[in-house]
Amino acid sequence: MYRLEADSVGTKKILKEKYYGVQTLRGFENFQITGKKLHKDFIISLAEVKKACAIENHKSGCLNDKVTKAIVEACDEIIDGKLHDDFITDPIQGGAGTSMNMNINEVVANRASEILGGKKGEYIEVHPNDHVNYGQSTNDVIPTAGKMTLIKLLKVSIGKLELLEVELSKKAVEFDRIVKMGRTQMQDAIPIRLGQEFKAYAVVIKRDVCRFKNLLTTINAVNLGGTAVGTGLNAESHYVKNVVNTLSEVCKIDLVQNEDLVDGTQNLDGFVMASSVVKTCAVSLSKIANDLRLMSSGPRAGFGEINLPSKQNGSSIMPGKVNPVIPEVMSQIAYNIMGNDVTITFSAESGQLELNHCEPVIFYNLFESLEMLSNGVDTFNNNCIQGITANEERCREYVESSVGTVTALCAKFGYKKSAEFAKDAMRKNTNIRDEVIGNNILTNDEYNKLVNPMRMTMPGVPGINE
Repeated sequence: MYRLEADSVGTKKILKEKYYGVQTLRGFENFQITGKKLHKDFIISLAEVKKACAIENHKSGCLNDKVTKAIVEACDEIIDGKLHDDFITDPIQGGAGTSMNMNINEVVANRASEILGGKKGEYIEVHPNDHVNYGQSTNDVIPTAGKMTLIKLLKVSIGKLELLEVELSKKAVEFDRIVKMGRTQMQDAIPIRLGQEFKAYAVVIKRDVCRFKNLLTTINAVNLGGTAVGTGLNAESHYVKNVVNTLSEVCKIDLVQNEDLVDGTQNLDGFVMASSVVKTCAVSLSKIANDLRLMSSGPRAGFGEINLPSKQNGSSIMPGKVNPVIPEVMSQIAYNIMGNDVTITFSAESGQLELNHCEPVIFYNLFESLEMLSNGVDTFNNNCIQGITANEERCREYVESSVGTVTALCAKFGYKKSAEFAKDAMRKNTNIRDEVIGNNILTNDEYNKLVNPMRMTMPGVPGINE
């Protein structure tokens, strides 16, 4: 069964049980783009915005008790996870998000009307534009809800990254006494402790966590109250001044109003910065994943310095092969985030005059980047990092066989003489230890003292002092 709804374009048939209305359905039909629906946290953020606006409009004398109470009740149901199936618009859409805004307006209006004894689609008791959207515009509702969602997703990512940092730090301690060959430009360099490498991974993740936390304090300025272009047209002055404070209380997020609402409506540089921070973290994670693949390569014909947990068969044709699937997916996630960052950058740049029409695609990509990052870090930590073991003997063999240890002799013998040791070792297919000890240039103890990376401790990890 259907009901008939009309808007300025014409009339449409709506299934009677649906809470969305004619403008939502037009948006659904016009924008069949991704085949996906709005992010659940974004839907909740929209409901929180509408709830806060209704409360403030009531305080300003613009909504009566009955309508306000019904709107708040409808919003609370959405915040609790109900009615989400009625949010049908594609996350990528034209109109700067008008279809999204009307989707929440119509669902809230129809549910509030139903609470008050009315029928869906009549909009007598509660109207989507005149009541639910009073004192608002798509242009301040959508960016505000987008930032709220971004903050929620950032907090999830921070939690996952902090857990990863802890596990990497544990591995740094576990591997602190294992000496291996350090490599620069993929060539033998000088000895390093495996624990030092893992400590460096923990430190870069800690730095990413700091960037994420700093972002929380800069992305929290919203333009709610600015309405269409930041001038606050059609909104009561009391509402404009207080609505963001009320929204903070509703959503339990520390939000502030943009110092300049016109700027807050026009410019999306904050989202470019947010995307850059997420991309930077993705780059760090992919670099770590690359290192783990190299150090675990083989296991017999590669580096074979560490073992990654075996998670699944690695081949449909090669029996016994196990691939580094978790680091592999971490890098793929990073590449997707990098691509999303390009989209966000161009989208933020493409705004004209008082509004940027590309907010839907910016949010779609930002939300995807953060959700993929959180999920990726989760599997990276649980299915890879925690189960890594070291092949200590293999690491020791590489150190002993490499001529890279000669660098540690430069301080005692100089660059030229040390280079001669290296050339002799390469020519005779020996190693540096054999050259200097066999020729009575150094004793075994003297050699060990010079080349042993245990002499240098690393911050936060119990090293061995000289």
